[in-house]
Amino acid sequence: MREEGEAISKLGKLETLPQQVVRETLPIFSVRDELLQVVRENQVAPQPRHLALTAMNVAKRVSEEMESELGDKVGYAIRFEDVTGPSTVIKYMADVVARRRDFKVIVISDNLDGEKFSNFFVSVPIFCIPGRTFPVQISYSETPCEDYVEAAVKQAMTIHTTGAPGEILIFLTDQDEIEAACYALSEWMEQLISSINQPVPELLILPAYPQLPIDLRATIFQKTEDEARKCIVAINIIETSLNIDGIFHVIDTGYSKMKVYNPRTGVDALQVFPISRASADQRASLAGRTGQGTCYRLYTENAYENEMLQSTVPEIQRTNLEYVILFLKCLGIQNVLDFEFMDPPSQDNIVNSMYQLSVLGALNNAGDLTELGQKMVEFPLDTHLAKLLLMGEQFKCLNEVLTIVSMLSVPSVFFRPKDREEESDAAREIFVVPESDHLTLLNVKGLHKAREIRSQLLDILKKLEISLIKCCPNWDIVRKAICSAYFHNAAMLKGIGEYVHCRNKMPYNLHPTSALHELGDTPDYVVYHEVISMTKEYVQCVMAVEPHWLAKLGPMFFSV
Repeated sequence: MREEGEAISKLGKLETLPQQVVRETLPIFSVRDELLQVVRENQVAPQPRHLALTAMNVAKRVSEEMESELGDKVGYAIRFEDVTGPSTVIKYMADVVARRRDFKVIVISDNLDGEKFSNFFVSVPIFCIPGRTFPVQISYSETPCEDYVEAAVKQAMTIHTTGAPGEILIFLTDQDEIEAACYALSEWMEQLISSINQPVPELLILPAYPQLPIDLRATIFQKTEDEARKCIVAINIIETSLNIDGIFHVIDTGYSKMKVYNPRTGVDALQVFPISRASADQRASLAGRTGQGTCYRLYTENAYENEMLQSTVPEIQRTNLEYVILFLKCLGIQNVLDFEFMDPPSQDNIVNSMYQLSVLGALNNAGDLTELGQKMVEFPLDTHLAKLLLMGEQFKCLNEVLTIVSMLSVPSVFFRPKDREEESDAAREIFVVPESDHLTLLNVKGLHKAREIRSQLLDILKKLEISLIKCCPNWDIVRKAICSAYFHNAAMLKGIGEYVHCRNKMPYNLHPTSALHELGDTPDYVVYHEVISMTKEYVQCVMAVEPHWLAKLGPMFFSV
């Protein structure tokens, strides 16, 4: 094994070695027998890890280990995707099922507090996997960084011009920062090439964020030509990736964006926060996957030790709980305020979520599940989208509503790069329905992921014996159905492109990409799908409504 380890260090990339040699170099291989013994003797076993392994990636890796197609012997089941078959013997999931005693469940967690998981599952054993494959040198900033985007770009160029071989990975917080960094890197490379009289190694600058088209995102996984180096500029979704080989340099800015829900205003805001020490360690570990690497932390060692949280705030404590409450009610849990959550959310959030569910008609005045609520919980959707889908049946426009819900369940289908905004807007105009972003989405056809989601939701509707009815071309019926699910998100006109929420008077702006900008007169009343917090509070996916619709469909809030 020593000779094989030396060979790996020299080659630098594990994919050039035989599968068995790669397998034996993994940290988990040294504790293989002990792990199998724990699984044999226990039904549930938490496994805390530094790496947040996703069900999809782990299933893919294990299927490769077993030399079988993904979905055959090994598969996974996540929201809107079930890649399993009649031959599946190992199934990776995002949820734990404990109804059958013959199931063996391993909870793989990126939370370092294994005791919390163990206690939640009634003192099940904890099995820890050894650390990263190769050592990573940590480099800290001597002073706090004023502009971490600029500092990250400078560090990347220093690595490219004077550093050791290997790909570079930069962590930033959002699309705007990533595009700014990519532009600055391109400028630096152009200046470098024009200022010296010798060949400069090529730097492939590759952004990675969810709104990027999938074919462009796929380029980060492709191998580079000889002499070329990749510089991947990404948000924190890359922390959990298993598939990017050859990264030896990680530049960690120390920040990420997290969605935080305010139950008082009902607004989900994406806000920039310092990352936790657990996330910092995850990021650093990516430099040690395929060889000895370096992590450049653009923050001080004191900030890491004394200012960062030990682990990231659990999502259940910073998210809308409506679907969680609905699911617990479906399980027969009446007093959700006293439910023993692993990480208890605020009582305000629970109470507000129950109120919102009653407004939607999913709970009655006694807090019990209604017939509508029992149907809503069948769909793996935000509760408002689930109600919209079911109201599509009542308004006899289910076919159109089904497509809209599917489109709202995938990242934005319109790509608007900074340097091609006018060209992008011109292409989008082909689909625009001026009075509604929802109907604009209905005009966009043939998108693969949305079609997959539509097909799965249609299967659930068939199980509930709900017929698919079309209303085309009577779009007002579709608009009324959307209004029936989103009347609580109603806003009235304040100024050009400016609105205020009809009840809490929160000020909002139309998002620049909204189809309603195409209208000559901005409508007096609108409903919206969500609020996003950027330089201002923007309402996204907006639709013009008639005020008497609000009075009829939301009588608990509005009257003529």
